[in-house]
Amino acid sequence: MTVPALRPTTAVPPSADEQRLANAVRQLEGVFVEQLFKAMRETVPTDGLTSGGAGEEMFSSLMDQHLAALVPQEWPSTLADALVERFRAAGALSTTPPQ
Repeated sequence: MTVPALRPTTAVPPSADEQRLANAVRQLEGVFVEQLFKAMRETVPTDGLTSGGAGEEMFSSLMDQHLAALVPQEWPSTLADALVERFRAAGALSTTPPQ
């Protein structure tokens, strides 16, 4: 799963700590969205016509992983952006830009 870059919110280049945090929260966001897709998929009833067995389950799982990485990129504001801003406001990130 690739982790997309965090959308810049300021003109200051992100520090190394902020870049690591951004990568971590993007991965967390992907897992969260993937779990949402999995929960939604479980609400769809299955019968003989739409049950594809193990192959369908594997494909659905892989598709959910792929979409979970893409969907948050289309949101105007993401969970990852909010977490990075919260850590920045709390002073938990170093202000030294990367070398």
